[in-house]
Amino acid sequence: MMIRLARKLNYLITSGAVVIGKEAHDMNVVMIYPKFPDTFWSFTYALSFIGRKAAFPPLGLLTVASLLPAEWSCRLVDLNCESLTKKDLAWADMVFISGMAIQRKSAKQIIARCKLMGVKTVAGGPLFTAEPDEFNEVDHLVLDEAELSLPLFLSDLQNGRLKRVYRATGFCDLHSTPVPSWHLVQIKRYASLSIQFSRGCPFNCEFCNVTALFGHQPRVKSPEQIVDELNLMYATGWRESIFFVDDNFIGNKQYLKHKLLPALIQWRQGKKGCVFFTEASINLADDPELLKMMVQAGFDSVFIGIESPEESCLTECHKMQNKNRNLFKSVSRIHRAGLQVMGGFIVGFDNDTPATFQRQVDFIQKSGIVTAMVGMLQAPPGTRLFDRLKIEDRLVKTFTGDNGDGTTNIIPRMGMERLKEGYRSIMKQIYSPKNYYRRVRVLLREIKAPDYHLPLNVQRFLALLRSAFRLGILGRERFHYWQLLLWTLFRKPRLVPVAVTLAIFGHHYRIMCKLYILNRRHSAVPDPVDA
Repeated sequence: MMIRLARKLNYLITSGAVVIGKEAHDMNVVMIYPKFPDTFWSFTYALSFIGRKAAFPPLGLLTVASLLPAEWSCRLVDLNCESLTKKDLAWADMVFISGMAIQRKSAKQIIARCKLMGVKTVAGGPLFTAEPDEFNEVDHLVLDEAELSLPLFLSDLQNGRLKRVYRATGFCDLHSTPVPSWHLVQIKRYASLSIQFSRGCPFNCEFCNVTALFGHQPRVKSPEQIVDELNLMYATGWRESIFFVDDNFIGNKQYLKHKLLPALIQWRQGKKGCVFFTEASINLADDPELLKMMVQAGFDSVFIGIESPEESCLTECHKMQNKNRNLFKSVSRIHRAGLQVMGGFIVGFDNDTPATFQRQVDFIQKSGIVTAMVGMLQAPPGTRLFDRLKIEDRLVKTFTGDNGDGTTNIIPRMGMERLKEGYRSIMKQIYSPKNYYRRVRVLLREIKAPDYHLPLNVQRFLALLRSAFRLGILGRERFHYWQLLLWTLFRKPRLVPVAVTLAIFGHHYRIMCKLYILNRRHSAVPDPVDA
């Protein structure tokens, strides 16, 4: 204990804030993942049905942990699952923090707590890379891709000459990215695990910061790397969903069709469970071979940025891949192939009109996109939209990263009150029980049932019982719930698990609408720390 205290004192008084030589190889690091506020993507009010605490684990921090020296001792504290205690910080020589814009409030709370305790902080990830000047309290900023910037930090740490800011030049080769340190997390706390195949996107949407962070040229891992990661997850006993977190999974279609998807199809042989979902662009609908192979590989859903049915709005935001096509038919082709489309929609473009709001509702209902994430246009720092609106003096507040909380950081051309009223009208309609369950039936009529069956386990059985009681007996949507289940049981019996899952998701969406949009309540992040 005395040795640890002496080393910590030495750590605090040295320039650069770290010890040198031998002691630099003997560090205690606590990796802290900030708390998410309640959002549509947090699934806060759905997780209790399946006995989980968070939707996804902190894949970025787990990858960073694998880049640290093997001699270091690491702990992970995910504030979405547990509290940060004084003992955690007393044990730590350094705290590593990573997060996204939506975790800003919690990240600032963590940094303040560490400063009070005299623990040095090292921060990176999208939030800090996009807005480094907003975090002067952080001791060391290791920005951009950790595969490139973290070794620079570690080298200077070893030599006792740390700088405050580390930036990378160019983009890394993902073949050098290690397998995440999954031993640091209790995987049963999460609804889904995560894996990354590629970074970068070939498109140039004005409101998106993906290309600013990761470039236009998609970079990929080898099939062998992906299989190794999947084998590690499977060996832990994981048999649930796995999220390919790529911002555009199909950025390199040829590599997918000739390399990765054949490897995934082979990997699934003899395996039970483990379905995949991901994000992609709408041009996925143009490639029947790719659609077929993704379904064979075990993908059952895909998030696609639809944004708007208005061609003028798609032109405005440079969403060229969505233009000059029948978006409804494109969604339908993906559904018929066996992939559920989760759609992203945006209102607040300069070319939006009062009629746009109802057109959004009509498109969502007709297309059967059950998970319809509608948000007001926001301008993330680092995007061309942010730069343009800054010149036009149309930025009004800090970027929250939550495009579904009924707020925006821009001054809309149609006026803020008209935008807010139109947005509330959309959300009130699409997440009313009647319209939501009707949309589920549209999807189930059209979507092809999967060839595989997820094994019935305790979690799924309890989810069914809880949904039957909380939605089918206590819920005001109980008539729609039982109507959906009976309809599915007789018409599409293999899709009953999908129907139950979507009913549970709908419960979460309706609560979010009521609390944060229709009642105009502001999302709050409690301080999840043990005082």
